[in-house]
Amino acid sequence: MAPEIWFVNLGIKINNLDRVAFNIFGIDVYWYGIIIACGMILGLLVTLKEAKRTGQNTDFYIDTVIISTIISILFARLYYVIFSWDYYKNHLNEIFSIRNGGIAIYGAIIGAILSAIIICKIKKQRFLKVADTFTFAFLIGQIIGRWGNFVNREAFGGYTDSLFAMRYLKEQVSNIPQDVLDKVVNVNGIEYIQVHPTFLYESLWNIVVLIILYTFRKHKKFDGQLMAMYFIGYGLGRFWIEGMRTDSLMIGSTNIPVSQVLSIILVIVFIIYIFININNTKKNKDSLLEGAEEK
Repeated sequence: MAPEIWFVNLGIKINNLDRVAFNIFGIDVYWYGIIIACGMILGLLVTLKEAKRTGQNTDFYIDTVIISTIISILFARLYYVIFSWDYYKNHLNEIFSIRNGGIAIYGAIIGAILSAIIICKIKKQRFLKVADTFTFAFLIGQIIGRWGNFVNREAFGGYTDSLFAMRYLKEQVSNIPQDVLDKVVNVNGIEYIQVHPTFLYESLWNIVVLIILYTFRKHKKFDGQLMAMYFIGYGLGRFWIEGMRTDSLMIGSTNIPVSQVLSIILVIVFIIYIFININNTKKNKDSLLEGAEEK
């Protein structure tokens, strides 16, 4: 049966959407990889434009992207494997099989930040200013990259009949949770699962965060503010959306999604970070004014 995806309440039906984009020399090239690559390229272009606007060396950002991309992929896979260890401890040969799926955005972000810190130290660049500049690349990569989950038929939520309800052919989806199977939709003898398109929710949420940060960027009061606002905005959205997903990575044997815990920690930490820095900025400004009055 031809691959099919159906937004039933929107009247949108997409036929023949296969995971494989094309085959070259006997190797399948997946849409997921193409979509991720497009997100990275567009993110880099926006980053270079922002670097130029703020008078920074664009060559530094090109070098950093090349290095941090490799490290980010490794960390994204490591993060996924760690929190799926119950499976991988019995399938060690699959740990590096990224083509079979299994990477985590938070792992990629951790890898990117750690590599950027090291590179900034070596190149004698201000990390917080660099982090602010890269914030737009993170968001664009996430906005576009989530559509790879759409094509892969993964990262969806539980059953819904809401406006954005999405149907996948049951036979073309793996690891379907029982609560979704219990509400399989039968249309003319064909079985579908009908779920929340959480990939879409996250992509749209990140567009809103991107617009806010892009509008605010010329008014930031200290380096690191855009980075902090990104983590607060993304963290809030991810906390909400993660609660809908059926494939969340859990903490140990609990039913607590690790991404929800990490999201709320990031939100709290960076709200405090912004409050402290705004307060310090205000104190420094007041001190300068007092010094000027004394003269």
